[in-house]
Amino acid sequence: MRYLTDRKRAEGRGAAHAGTEHHWYMQVSAVGLALIIPVFIYIFGSALGGGHAEVVATFGRPFPAIVTALVLVFGMQHFAKGAQMMIEDYFRKSTKKILIMSVIILSYGITAIGLFALAKIAL
Repeated sequence: MRYLTDRKRAEGRGAAHAGTEHHWYMQVSAVGLALIIPVFIYIFGSALGGGHAEVVATFGRPFPAIVTALVLVFGMQHFAKGAQMMIEDYFRKSTKKILIMSVIILSYGITAIGLFALAKIAL
């Protein structure tokens, strides 16, 4: 029989009883987004106000298309994880499950629509 102290029982468990995985993912994705968002803003800003042909030409190049896709995918994953953490903290039972599923569906839907639109422009 092993003896568990209070510290050992609590170690690795957060409010959602899943440990620190969400927090660690949020920290890593926040740093990644902080590095890539300025590049995306520069690309988007240079295309902003241009005609249709200029915008298609800008996002038709590989680097702007890849940066935009990365921002879209990782930004929506960051949003989904952050919203999930908030929902887990403030809601209980079936409301929590429904809201988490809704947020995940919303983030995947926005990602899919954005990537489809980007592919239509880039290809």
